[in-house]
Amino acid sequence: MALRETNLDKLDGGNFDVLIVGGGINGAVSAAALSARGASVALVDRGDFAGFTSQESSNLVWGGIKYLENYEFPLVRKLCMSRNRLMRAYPANVKEIGFLGVLGETAPFPPWVFGVGAFAYWGIGNFKTNAPRPMSPETIERIEPIVNTIGTIGGIEYADAYLKDNDARFVFNFVRSAMDVGAVAANYVELENAERTKGKWYAQLRDVENGAPINLQAKVIVNAAGPFLDGLNKTWNTHTRHQIVYSKGVHLVVDQLTPNERVLAFFDDSQRLFYVIPMGNRSVIGTTDTRVDDPHTVVTDQDRQFLLEQINDRLDLNAPLSNDDIISERSGVRPLVIRRQSRALKNIDWTALSRKHAVEVDHAKQVVSIFGGKLTDCLNVGEEVAAAVETLGIRLNPDRQRWYGEPGRESRRDFFRQTRGMHLDDLRDKTGTEPLSERLWRRYGRRAFEMLDHIREDPTMAEDILGSSDYLRVELHNTASTEMIVHLDDFLRRRSKISLITRSEDIQRSKGLKEVVSILFGSDAEKKLSGYFGSSPSLDKPDQATTTSP
Repeated sequence: MALRETNLDKLDGGNFDVLIVGGGINGAVSAAALSARGASVALVDRGDFAGFTSQESSNLVWGGIKYLENYEFPLVRKLCMSRNRLMRAYPANVKEIGFLGVLGETAPFPPWVFGVGAFAYWGIGNFKTNAPRPMSPETIERIEPIVNTIGTIGGIEYADAYLKDNDARFVFNFVRSAMDVGAVAANYVELENAERTKGKWYAQLRDVENGAPINLQAKVIVNAAGPFLDGLNKTWNTHTRHQIVYSKGVHLVVDQLTPNERVLAFFDDSQRLFYVIPMGNRSVIGTTDTRVDDPHTVVTDQDRQFLLEQINDRLDLNAPLSNDDIISERSGVRPLVIRRQSRALKNIDWTALSRKHAVEVDHAKQVVSIFGGKLTDCLNVGEEVAAAVETLGIRLNPDRQRWYGEPGRESRRDFFRQTRGMHLDDLRDKTGTEPLSERLWRRYGRRAFEMLDHIREDPTMAEDILGSSDYLRVELHNTASTEMIVHLDDFLRRRSKISLITRSEDIQRSKGLKEVVSILFGSDAEKKLSGYFGSSPSLDKPDQATTTSP
């Protein structure tokens, strides 16, 4: 919390080159790109960073093979190149993974068409992934016995990429890198009003937590509000060529369905692709695609039953999945970009809409608006926003230093040399879990060096702190001091993925919960705990052990 308070002080009365409104992936990469090139940047979000659309993705980094069906070859090319850049820049975070497309009665095309498409996709991506492999039903049954091959006419395995950790964590690391080079960022800060006078924006903001007013000046505003972009532009009378429509997507998280680290892809009864995606020792089933008018969504009984029915029909399980098997749920909207037009939105086929993004500049108002986008395309968004800001008179330093990516090979070698010297990975007695060294490097980069120092000083810092959640005490202390945790959900859902892979009741019973909230919130621990669980055991009561193993 201390970092947030410091940044709030810097915001109030500050005079910035750029004010970015929205701390999802678009706002985060914009802040990182601009601050790395010398712009003074303020980044605010009325909720937590990545607290809305950006926390509800499929955790996939992919070129969008399905867009080939609509002949969107330039988009697929651009996304594949972006995927390749992310894989090179974030080798510990963005990992290649196989996608096994199982073709059954609901497949819209015969296997040979998918085979041609997969090889074309491989070529469009400059052959940077493993080559596609056509498969017979017999081969599918052999390598993935869980797949129900009755009625299956074939399959194809091709390669894309996914995030090893969760999407929100990936977004926050861009926020963190922006702050490392001078950006001032704060979550739970709402923009109440902004007026342009004498060549500057005068913004009135509010600390959502205590209502305190915050006033600042900025030369340019970047609207990165995602699904709320149009409403924000309307308040400034900013006119754009594009607008946003919403498509709702739902995921269900269940126990691991297959031990193999690959994505299973199926066509549902409406001939739309859905997936079984690995998330550690859990599996994520989704997603849906439903036109909605309100960006605030929930998982309905209909959503839940649809996904359960679809996956139960396509897997050979000992017992069908039911509501009782669902560990957690994800529901969010895709902000899809369309041209402003007179015809009714209800007549638009949103499932066929491109998943591209658009960056627009209002030179008169000095506003840059970011429409749509995908996590895969985030680096392009950051660079395009930087170029747009330059057209508005903000001088940026030459782009000589890369503003994204993990630390270089020398840093990585030094880190792993140190971990071997202190036998860090030997501190684990769990089987089937990722080595501590790899996990700390992936999540924290250079900050992981400080964690090694703390572990050397106090070996208990390398102990799991929340039951079996694979989260160390040293990580929690780092989170408390550097990651602006305001509510328990910020930690459990976004800086980590604990609440995605662990049932709420198991978290509540977890050994170490008292220490977790005490480190994060100090004297406010009881209040924050009650705010998350509703009613909860007092922190004065002893911890309760749990048998959960997320």
